[in-house]
Amino acid sequence: MDAIALSILTSVLGLSLGAGSVIVFNNLKKKNNDEKAENIIDKARKEAEKIKREYLFEAKEEAHKLKLEVEKDSKEKKNEVRELEERLLQREKNIDRRDEMIQNREKALDQRDDNLILKQKEIQKTESEMEEIKKKQLELLEKISGFSKDKARELILKKVEEETEDEIIEYIKEREVEAKLQADREAVNMLVMSMQRYASDVANEQTISVINLPNDDMKGRIIGREGRNIRTIEAVTGVDLIIDDTPEAIVISSFDPLRREIAKITIESLIKDGRIHPARIEEIYYKTSREMNTKILEYGKEALFELGITKVEPQIIELLGKLHFRSSYGQNALHHAKEVARLVGILASEIGENVALAKRAGLLHDIGKAIDFEVEGSHIDLGIEIAKKNNEDPVVINSIASHHGEVPVNSNISVLVAIADALSASRPGARNDSLENYTKRLQQLEKIASEVEGVDKVFAIQAGRELRILVNPEVVDDIKSHKIARDIKKRIEEEAQYPGTVKVTVIRETRVVEEAK
Repeated sequence: MDAIALSILTSVLGLSLGAGSVIVFNNLKKKNNDEKAENIIDKARKEAEKIKREYLFEAKEEAHKLKLEVEKDSKEKKNEVRELEERLLQREKNIDRRDEMIQNREKALDQRDDNLILKQKEIQKTESEMEEIKKKQLELLEKISGFSKDKARELILKKVEEETEDEIIEYIKEREVEAKLQADREAVNMLVMSMQRYASDVANEQTISVINLPNDDMKGRIIGREGRNIRTIEAVTGVDLIIDDTPEAIVISSFDPLRREIAKITIESLIKDGRIHPARIEEIYYKTSREMNTKILEYGKEALFELGITKVEPQIIELLGKLHFRSSYGQNALHHAKEVARLVGILASEIGENVALAKRAGLLHDIGKAIDFEVEGSHIDLGIEIAKKNNEDPVVINSIASHHGEVPVNSNISVLVAIADALSASRPGARNDSLENYTKRLQQLEKIASEVEGVDKVFAIQAGRELRILVNPEVVDDIKSHKIARDIKKRIEEEAQYPGTVKVTVIRETRVVEEAK
């Protein structure tokens, strides 16, 4: 029991000692940690104080540097301001001196103006006196001569103008003769031969007509004594007659199919009649021209009959007939119009449109070409005007206006006309661009000459190498004929484009006719 008690006591005592040891150890450890913490805090505080002192020192140094720089900049700014003030003062002094100079100059100018005004008044007074003296002298001269000043001036100017014009024309004629005598004939011959080959290649096959003669003796009768018959034929018809070695045949050359047809019928009538002289030639020519108007109407009616088109105004029938004698790039204009009408009719029937109206629009789409060489304006504008004047259907008018794409279409028929026009023009062999350009060039030559005052008729012959002009003998005298030729030559050189040279021939013929009763 005692042993148990002792062991229990021993155990309790051991536990107490252990617990005490632990408590003592922990206290010592805590005390040691507190001392370390205090040391660390103290060390940190000292370090912070040190860093603070260093930063304060650096801040003071930086502030000192900034203060020095600010003082330096301020000093520099003050110097600049001082210099600027000095310059401004100097400029003000210069301005003051300049103002003083300007004032002095203004005073001098005012003085000069005053002097000029005085001199001007003196000059005006002198001029007035001179005008008065001049007026008195003129009045005295008018009284002595019996002519007023204006009338005398008019007479002098008219006299000088007449004398000068005659002298200029004579001088030009002399210079032209000298130039022709000095020209290189061989070079001219080579140029002419080249132009002949060129023109023949372009237009010979489509601008000539051949007339068969009963015998070769008829050639001499057509030529006439000293060539008077052939000259009359060429003068009144405006064509060129080619009489060469071809047996029993002569050739009529002209770019205008209507002019060529009239000449052909005239010559054939003369051959049948047998009486060939200038008066008979003119009589047959005018008769043929009147008959040709009837033939033109027949061509128009025939085209309408072929296409089954009715109720057409007489003016349009006549214009359709004239299309037979017009061409576009070598393609007969009436044949082209009929071809377009047939194509439009076929296309219209396929899509269910009005076939009769479509044919009418196709036939009339180029109606303006019948007069576009006579009246200013494109064939489209002229065609629209003709159609409106003759109360054609709006679809026909729109087809005329839009078949080249210049105006918007407003119907299917207008579209079909444009298609058919392109098909007819683009088929192989339908058109010849060279012939169209050739024809336009000759028409331009005739137009230039016809615009000159006193010109009666104009004919372009020899494939455009000669322009034959008939003038009114009652208006134009011999001297003025030379002037007309010169003026037309200058206009051709300035306005027209042509290969080689163009010969301008002015013909003035006086006829006196008396009738015995």
